Amino acid sequence: MREFRGRKIFTQKTVTVETGGLDKLQKVLGVFDENLTAIARELELVYRVEGTAIVLDGEEANTALGQEVLKNLLSIVEAGENIDKSSLSYCIELAREGRAEDIGGIMKDVVAVTSRGKPVKCKTAGQKDYVAAIKRNTVTFGTGPAGTGKTYLAVCLAVAAYKGKQVEKIILTRPAVEAGEKLGFLPGDLQTKVDPYLRPLYDALQEMFGQETYAKLMEKGVIEVAPLAYMRGRTLSASFVILDEAQNATREQMKMFLTRLGEGSKMVITGDLTQTDLPDGKTSGLKQAVQLLKGVEDIAVCALSERDVVRHPLVTRIVRAYEKDAAKRSKGEKS
Repeated sequence: MREFRGRKIFTQKTVTVETGGLDKLQKVLGVFDENLTAIARELELVYRVEGTAIVLDGEEANTALGQEVLKNLLSIVEAGENIDKSSLSYCIELAREGRAEDIGGIMKDVVAVTSRGKPVKCKTAGQKDYVAAIKRNTVTFGTGPAGTGKTYLAVCLAVAAYKGKQVEKIILTRPAVEAGEKLGFLPGDLQTKVDPYLRPLYDALQEMFGQETYAKLMEKGVIEVAPLAYMRGRTLSASFVILDEAQNATREQMKMFLTRLGEGSKMVITGDLTQTDLPDGKTSGLKQAVQLLKGVEDIAVCALSERDVVRHPLVTRIVRAYEKDAAKRSKGEKS
């Protein structure tokens, strides 16, 4: 029997959650019981382990929340996923909002499978809505902070569409706003100079296809990764097209890109509206497009938030701190 006691509380209710096996129990508990310790601390509970069951003691509302969180963690384990600090925090947050049942649905669907056979699944409700929007619409805008999976999930869906013979090409592009002054002294042509900007796209494609297949598809021109400037004058047909870091596209570039859409194609435009690198006085084409096109038929706008960050939990706290500072500055400017 193991027991953890946080601050002193008055026990009003006891609930028991059966995990169904030692393997599941260990995964829910975490290393040195770190998951349960975090839940007990966050919800002011006392827990103990009896066989393969977890017993929670505490105030009625808190034990109910704890029970929901444990059920969520079990659904994550049963879906074959690992529990990390980010998913644990998310489970607690959803339980507090009365949306605990969402976790099971989120983990159920496989978005794609990597070259090594690992299934890619959504980890948050926002990600699930984003994936559904891309599947349902011809053009989808995905905005949100770093770490929300905007680009990665779009690439996964592009690969799935190609493998399912829904498209003939995958085209990935992003603005190279610093390709002039800062990269101008580097050797090589423009493609070589902007490669550092396109690296995240290369990495995602290689993970999905495998290095060998990826190289062959690049050579055949099935996969095209290029700066946004290379899209001018073209019609992109039967293609899955992703514009990444779109907050750095000007209004003119965004209009140019959107009007490249051809028959049988799908477009996904991703970016973080708080991270624009455009010169002062230049309006982000992504910001304008989201405002102009929201509500237009067959175009979806998905706004992911810090809640959808799936990197280290500290990233979420960093994003929130910057958002608070931005809100404070904006309030100061208005006054």
